[in-house]
Amino acid sequence: MPTYGYKCDHCEHEFELFQSITASPRRTCPECKKRKLRRLIGMGAGILFKGTGFYETDYRSESYKKAAEKDKKSTEKKSDDKKKGASSDKKEANSKKTGGDSSAEKKSA
Repeated sequence: MPTYGYKCDHCEHEFELFQSITASPRRTCPECKKRKLRRLIGMGAGILFKGTGFYETDYRSESYKKAAEKDKKSTEKKSDDKKKGASSDKKEANSKKTGGDSSAEKKSA
């Protein structure tokens, strides 16, 4: 269950309340009893599972993320090189099918 922050617009009282996700937001301030309470938008937090079966190593470290990013960039570069090579191979295959350079054939005709 998440913890929600609340602030009263009348008396400026701020507090946190541990509530269910499905619970409706509070409206009445516990200090001044006015209906000027509003739920604040919090920063949020990552979910961390605790207990047996969940390990600290299951959550990626910054060094792992950096290494994965480097690997991703080098993989993208290799795939770009393969695409360039494939397009030049297609041009060669087309020229072999037609018997060579079409501009040379036009000159001899």
